Amino acid sequence: MTGDGARDGAVPGALPSTEVPALLGTAACVVDDRGVIVAVNSLAERLLGAAASDLVGGDAHDLLHRDRHGQPLARSRCRMEEAVLARRACDGRGWFRRGDGTLTELYWLVTPCAGEGGRTATMVIFYGANAEAPGGQKPDLDRTTLSELDRLALLAETTTQLTSTFDSEEALRRLVRLAIPRLADWVVVDLITEVDEVERTIVAHHRDGVPFLREDLQGPMPPVPAESPMPLSRALRGAASTLVTPATYQGPPDSGVAIEQRRLFAATGMHSAAIAPIRGVREVLGALTLGRSDRPDPMSATDLSLLEDITRRAGVALENARLYQRQRKVAETMQRHLLPQLPSVPGLQMAARYLAAPDASQVGGDWYDAFTLSDGSTALAIGDVVGHDLDAAAGMAQVRSMLRAYAWTHREPPGTTVNRLDESVVPVAGVSMVTLVFGILRRTEEGGWHLSWTNAGHPPPLLVTHDGRTRFLTEGHGMLLSTGLSPSRTEAGVVLPPRATLVLYTDGLVEARGRAINDGMDRLRRHAASLAHRPLAAFTDLLLQRARPTRSENDDDVAVLTLRTPEHGGSATD
Repeated sequence: MTGDGARDGAVPGALPSTEVPALLGTAACVVDDRGVIVAVNSLAERLLGAAASDLVGGDAHDLLHRDRHGQPLARSRCRMEEAVLARRACDGRGWFRRGDGTLTELYWLVTPCAGEGGRTATMVIFYGANAEAPGGQKPDLDRTTLSELDRLALLAETTTQLTSTFDSEEALRRLVRLAIPRLADWVVVDLITEVDEVERTIVAHHRDGVPFLREDLQGPMPPVPAESPMPLSRALRGAASTLVTPATYQGPPDSGVAIEQRRLFAATGMHSAAIAPIRGVREVLGALTLGRSDRPDPMSATDLSLLEDITRRAGVALENARLYQRQRKVAETMQRHLLPQLPSVPGLQMAARYLAAPDASQVGGDWYDAFTLSDGSTALAIGDVVGHDLDAAAGMAQVRSMLRAYAWTHREPPGTTVNRLDESVVPVAGVSMVTLVFGILRRTEEGGWHLSWTNAGHPPPLLVTHDGRTRFLTEGHGMLLSTGLSPSRTEAGVVLPPRATLVLYTDGLVEARGRAINDGMDRLRRHAASLAHRPLAAFTDLLLQRARPTRSENDDDVAVLTLRTPEHGGSATD
């Protein structure tokens, strides 16, 4: 250890660098809770070919860890980085950059330790690929037999990881990360589809610390024979779990499934594997295979028992995900049937889109409407009934139908129509909160288009001219519906310029967590201006794609109604 240099660079609260060599007779460094190196010993300096002064203060991941080609590893896929930040014990094998730029392959062991003053610190111990650990033993990194405590911890983690998502693809990705390299070198998932076909969904291998998909081995599988005694066929029928080797499939194949299995073993180099059925409560969903090719020890009966525990949890998670997806499809069908077809109005183009909340039941209270009135004018509406469930969708349908009835029957100005709706929305529809923009579009004597509207607590419409000028129609704004206050509604009017685009939208297009709604409206305005020359359908699709907040920022549903005036006729003045 070049003690003084490392000592001077140590972070207060970390393990003192002078204590490192007293702890172990092997290469070691200490990092703080940010992953920054705060101490190294002389053995680590020699092994890594760098002085302590060049290592202390540097980020351990950025400075040292590489893939086999010398490229930096993604932090999100680095087990060593994950273990350091989580302060949990973990071991592995990887490539590290020496001081002269060359690569060296090392075993590593991460273990939490105490820093000065009780602060957090983590020790990383390095062994050369042919080195011995203290006590004369090689690091036992190929050992896959877990202790009972480790096994229970893995099963608990599996339950948490798989049951915390209703996305079946995400559940499978998590399953792969749980299994390799902790239990096996390969993970193979075969799933039975809803039309009773078998799909080899995942073939994943552990490479450079991250799972790597072998897409050439994935895809549709042959039908499962009803009487085949071969392991995968039996597992896909829900029969039994089995330990297998390449010799299992060396005889004459009894089916197409056996041929694919022979191809799998040949391509992956697996010398041992365990196969278990994935069972749901109601049916067999598929099979999970864990295989070893790099590790010399074969899969054992203990591994098979653990695999069965894992597949039981995977079966529950996948079945729940499938049931959820079916519910989403049913709800989406219901939602789309509730939303109207746009009318055909000579001279006008119209487009509408609805995007469900990504994490909800695929229905909600956002809605749009456009319909022709008895005097030939066109009614436009965009609204939001609070909620993201079937109740919200049902309330939305009632509010929309009531608005249509009032507008058609009474043929009154928009404010008067919305006043009638406000008086009846709670006792009749039973909804607790509604926002709404309702407008009527009429031809002018000059052949243009005049819009009159009222706004009940809803984000204002956006008007975009063909040359990209924009303004929000903030006039005519009043209180939302269902407050019980029966306010007097104001109205506003504007003559739409030729080739102008009017955008009616719900708040899911502009609201984002942690940002003011004005920021979202400004983003909408800028994107709408840049797309003003696009055809209306493309304008609408791209506006949704670009202006809508990300899933992490907002999980609300979105409704958008756009219309565009013809090239000739009309006035640009209010």
